[in-house]
Amino acid sequence: MYTIHGALGSPYSMKMRSLLRYRRITHVWSHGSHMQQLAAEKSLPPVIPVIEYPDVSFRNDSTPVLYDLEERHEERSVVPPDPAQAFIAHLLEDFADEWLTKAMFGYRWLEEVDQVQMSRWLSFDALKGGGLEASQGMAKHFRERQVGRMGIVGCTAENFALIEDSTRRVMQALEDHVVNEHYLFGTRPSLAEISIYGQFSQLGVDPTAQAMMRADYPYTFRWMLHVDDMSGIEGDWDAADSSFKPVVEVLMAEFGRVYVPFLLANEAAAEAGEDTFSIDVEGLPYSQGTFKYQLKCLRELRHRYGKLDADTRAKVDPILAQNNCLEFLQ
Repeated sequence: MYTIHGALGSPYSMKMRSLLRYRRITHVWSHGSHMQQLAAEKSLPPVIPVIEYPDVSFRNDSTPVLYDLEERHEERSVVPPDPAQAFIAHLLEDFADEWLTKAMFGYRWLEEVDQVQMSRWLSFDALKGGGLEASQGMAKHFRERQVGRMGIVGCTAENFALIEDSTRRVMQALEDHVVNEHYLFGTRPSLAEISIYGQFSQLGVDPTAQAMMRADYPYTFRWMLHVDDMSGIEGDWDAADSSFKPVVEVLMAEFGRVYVPFLLANEAAAEAGEDTFSIDVEGLPYSQGTFKYQLKCLRELRHRYGKLDADTRAKVDPILAQNNCLEFLQ
């Protein structure tokens, strides 16, 4: 039995819970305030969730854990067997984890109404009692800390126009798709949908973002609630010779529009020894501090592309090329 040491307010915790639920991997959900302390005790990076394995080993960082579980459990994989579909699904998973997460931070901590409610709710979650005075006192300090970190993760008011426009394009692509079918690579979920869900699970709770979703993307909002628990889903993958669905084409266009310039600018700044970088996407500016983890993500994307055989590249190269995604992988 696995244990997910996570939190309702953590998109990656919700991602991993959805994953284990769909895969029917026996697990316990342990919601608490001790996760980062647990990570430190186990010499892990200070990120959540922390996954406790049946052998009482501990891991975190959701993407490596997802693939490790693929090695350990064969049933109900979330990686399409077709290597072309699997590669595109991985790109979209990375896009969700590293770019769409900025919408979660921005909607949660830029406006006072969201800062107040979510700091109080997250403190309530952590304390599980102790009285309103205690949780609201904790909320004040938590709110100040999170708001103070916004520049580090690039979720400033100046950047948010681009983040929000990008998020809305993703939601519109899903809104157009999910009224016809729920999944991207067949009639069963992949790592891409599960990772998108992880981020959007938070937008479906926070006041401003939830109101936006309910008003403008109601079926994406409802779809998200289905992805939370897909343990009853039985389905098939699309045939290997199938074309990518239109929704995948649109999502890859967004990947190329915002995420490729973001990754390349971060890489160039790191190589030049610069502390910050900036991009401009269709007239909307974005800047943040250089971030080492995204360098790791870029290396991993290039490594995965480099391992593709000629036949697989022949299938993925057209969608990559038409969306500004080919050269950065080579």
